[in-house]
Amino acid sequence: MVEREDTRQETGDATWAGVRERVGALAADPRSVVVFGSSGHRFRLDEPLTAAELAEFEARTGAELPEEYRQFLLHVGAGGAGPAHGVFPVRKVQGRWRWEGDGADLADLSRLAEPFPRQGPDPELVRALLAERPEEEDFEEIEEFDDAVEAWDERWVPVMFAPERTAGAVVISHLGCAARQWLILSGPERGRIWSDDRVDDEDLAPLLDVRGEPVTFTRWYLGWLEESERQVAGAPAAAG
Repeated sequence: MVEREDTRQETGDATWAGVRERVGALAADPRSVVVFGSSGHRFRLDEPLTAAELAEFEARTGAELPEEYRQFLLHVGAGGAGPAHGVFPVRKVQGRWRWEGDGADLADLSRLAEPFPRQGPDPELVRALLAERPEEEDFEEIEEFDDAVEAWDERWVPVMFAPERTAGAVVISHLGCAARQWLILSGPERGRIWSDDRVDDEDLAPLLDVRGEPVTFTRWYLGWLEESERQVAGAPAAAG
């Protein structure tokens, strides 16, 4: 058991070595304002979790975190600077561990051990519902339109936003305007990032790279860091 732990520690060190310092260098560079989302997180990272804190967090939430993400929490930070508006931080608030961020409460912490369901709702059902969505111009009174939308939502929400659709996953970041990204903790998609554009009538979908390959947490974060460094290096020097 000790041997296994040592191997995991070395792997984490190799993957995340110097990452915290690279993020700090971006924080110190005034040109980093060119990076999307930086006005919010400002390239600041929370302190990493200790091994004891991480063990307590997993025990209290029942979450068996993907190894790449565990090592990030131990070696880089509990959250903060990252893709889009940042990585949702893991924090202990009033004695309870949780993720914090815009939409973090969408994740059901009691179902983190359940396999994430890759299969979404019947596409034909979704298309039929979208075709029936009320349009304001079809109503003479705004009150009638509002009532129709409310009735339609009562059919739409159980299909697209049923809690079981995101079992085994947590919201890890948000892109603004209710678009979010999830980290899958359980099931065949474990360790991968999924996009959530349900606010724009698009279903949950795996985040893919330019080659069509699924994006893991490490590729998601390090890809963002490398792109941020390129953007900042290519930005004009700040005036004055």
